[in-house]
Amino acid sequence: MKKLSIALAALLGAGLATSAHAQTVRLGLKAGANLSNLSGNLMNQDKYKNKFGFEGGLLLNVGIVHDLLSVQPEVLFSQKGFKYADDSYTVLGNTYKYTGNRTYNYIDVPVLLKVKAGGLFFEAGPQYSYLLNVRDNSNTTSNGSSVYTTANTQNLDHVNRNEIGYAAGLGFEASSGVFLDVRYNGSFTDFAKDGYQDSDLKNARNSVFQASVGFLLPSK
Repeated sequence: MKKLSIALAALLGAGLATSAHAQTVRLGLKAGANLSNLSGNLMNQDKYKNKFGFEGGLLLNVGIVHDLLSVQPEVLFSQKGFKYADDSYTVLGNTYKYTGNRTYNYIDVPVLLKVKAGGLFFEAGPQYSYLLNVRDNSNTTSNGSSVYTTANTQNLDHVNRNEIGYAAGLGFEASSGVFLDVRYNGSFTDFAKDGYQDSDLKNARNSVFQASVGFLLPSK
């Protein structure tokens, strides 16, 4: 195993050395849509449904092996969250109904390894996310009467604003630099800390599917 590791390292080093002259650095833009929800060991899982949001930002593609392998860090604004199902729940004889949605506004910083095969590419890597704010536009009724309504930014003292996760996806890049990609973002970090006001979300994690269109500037 040790000899195999040394041989693979030597081959990679040789590949990097021979391709150094062909290294490219390209700046790009992208924008698209998120389809987000919550995952994890949730209470009342059926209460939460998929929600659409916006995502977009800047990226930098750094070639390692020309037209084959590159590293791509990105800085993206990303709207995550969920909407409530239009269902009722009975607890201790009281019937509750939740309506509306909740939006989590994040800055996502994925660092992806990108492998190309012709125009097709595959990408995967770690992602750091920072929670900017939570916009809650929801209403709770009990036996037909409103008991809780909010449309304000929530207090963030009991949520994890720093999140570690991952991203993986695939796409197609044309010779002009225009590309399309689809991606999944998952999280290793629970959203809520102890004391968070919504106990149902104690073990919740963000789960997001993304579809984007973008453009990579030609290299110089």
